[in-house]
Amino acid sequence: MMNYNDDDNNNNNNNNPYTWGGKYEFLLSCIGYCVGLGNVWRFPYLCYRNGGGVFLIPYFIMLFFTGMPLFLMELSLGQYGAAGPITVWKCCPLLKGIGIGMLCVSTLVCLYYNVIIAWTFYYLGSSFQSPLPWSCDALHNIPFCRVSLTCLLNKTNVTQSPSEVFWNEKVLGVVNSEGLHDPGPVRWPLALCLLAAWVVIFLCMLKGIHSSGKVVYVTATFPYFVLVVLIIRGATLEGSLNGVAFYLTPNWAHLADAQVWHIAASQIFYSLGIGVGGLLSMASYNKFDNNVIRDTLVITIGNCCTSFFAGFAIFSILGHMAWRKGVPVGQVADSGPGLAFVAYPEALALLPGSVFWSILFFLMLFMLGVDTLFGNMEGICTAVLDEFPQLRSNLKHKTLFLALLCFSFYLMGLLLITDGGIYWFTLIDSFSTSFGLIIITLFMWVNQFCQDIVDMICHCPPWCTKLLLYFKACWVVFTPFLLTFILTYIFIEMYRTSLHYGTYVYPTWGKALGVCMGAFCCLQILIWAIVAVSKESGTLKDRFQKSIRPLNSWRVNNINTTSQDQHVEPQRVEGPFTVNLTEADFTSMNWEAISEA
Repeated sequence: MMNYNDDDNNNNNNNNPYTWGGKYEFLLSCIGYCVGLGNVWRFPYLCYRNGGGVFLIPYFIMLFFTGMPLFLMELSLGQYGAAGPITVWKCCPLLKGIGIGMLCVSTLVCLYYNVIIAWTFYYLGSSFQSPLPWSCDALHNIPFCRVSLTCLLNKTNVTQSPSEVFWNEKVLGVVNSEGLHDPGPVRWPLALCLLAAWVVIFLCMLKGIHSSGKVVYVTATFPYFVLVVLIIRGATLEGSLNGVAFYLTPNWAHLADAQVWHIAASQIFYSLGIGVGGLLSMASYNKFDNNVIRDTLVITIGNCCTSFFAGFAIFSILGHMAWRKGVPVGQVADSGPGLAFVAYPEALALLPGSVFWSILFFLMLFMLGVDTLFGNMEGICTAVLDEFPQLRSNLKHKTLFLALLCFSFYLMGLLLITDGGIYWFTLIDSFSTSFGLIIITLFMWVNQFCQDIVDMICHCPPWCTKLLLYFKACWVVFTPFLLTFILTYIFIEMYRTSLHYGTYVYPTWGKALGVCMGAFCCLQILIWAIVAVSKESGTLKDRFQKSIRPLNSWRVNNINTTSQDQHVEPQRVEGPFTVNLTEADFTSMNWEAISEA
């Protein structure tokens, strides 16, 4: 039985004075970070396209053998080091490039992710109109609906539906662009929505985890309320069972397809947010001896169950939409943004009280997006504030830094809300979290034998100790093997297949640009490893050995884990400290003061 005690957080023993107000704040923040838009628009589509219920087999195998072990490792590193994705690698300076790589991936993700929130804002504002502007009840859509009905009756190719016209022409403006080389002008209604989205993120970041930790009680739980309401409403609709059957009907032949296993692993990484620094940063605000194994089980299993649960809400209503149109469910289901901004809004427009359901749905998408983006931005901010601690203590300087950071992201994001912005959005989305993310997580297991991490997570009940043996086996054998398999498959597929959005096929230079984005993130590992080795003295072997030794300040947290009335002998890292230590490393080694405390 897993029991949670908020009292454990009353005595903070991290170096970082900024901590979560309670256990549930951390859990809800992580759940909000992991449970994002991909759970609603990506998983249900992947499930029905890759064997239906059979897809759950590779999905949960990848969860247990890659997702959970890496999730636990990232939480453990952040909690032990009480630092962001860069500073935490004092445990092994040679691998500092992993933190830099995480920062690069997180930057790319933040760049395009807030564009989704801007789209959500646009749809949310449009939902207050009656009738909905993408429904057949709107006067300007009557010609499209008549043409679509005629095509259905004659069994000819159906032209664009009103929701597709609204998405492609009113929102994206993609009909005015020829491709990557023709971005066109900025769409100013979307620019205002993007600005509003960044203002919301700025305010969340400015208040810090104490305020955002309270907000997650609403933002992380409200989507579950909406999903339950949508499932109940969907279950009462004609044709809903056909949609659910389409979602879950098993096709056992897909188990032999390597692509299905690759897709399952990609969804695990995409959904859990592994390797982008957000988890590591949020865990850095935890109490040192917090039970990360328990948190890992609750968050990862809860996240994946939410994905499965969301599929019923999506496909029950899509089944009703297919029944209303008299077509198979497969013809109304779509993938990616098309599911969230075309197929599902069209289905909502068919329901009685469509305005209410549309507002509820897009409000849910907004909260899902904000929670996830906050986690990614927290990773970037924590990394910078750790490197420049004076920003953290000075509210004026911190405010200026966050304002400049958010405004810089806003300016860069303007490219993604031009007429051809969706082409750039798809390019960044495809390569920012592709092979670069896999390589970064592959290197994370190299540090598996760090005794500091093992010591920390062993402070747990007997059932945790037994589970720890399983995680060790994964770190040594299963996880690196599966990651290598996935990485190999990605490179093979990257060479064999072309990238496309709709009917537009990306040119070679566009695909090469995406590969360069992913490679840039990966090269940080090599570049900073060379820098760490070159700073040391002696032979190449000596330099390597010195660069993998923890810095003195990495051990400080161990001393703080005991109660104040207990005398503690200071712990020291074995071997000489010839790593380049900064002044902060020496001042943090005031063992006598810590022992007396």
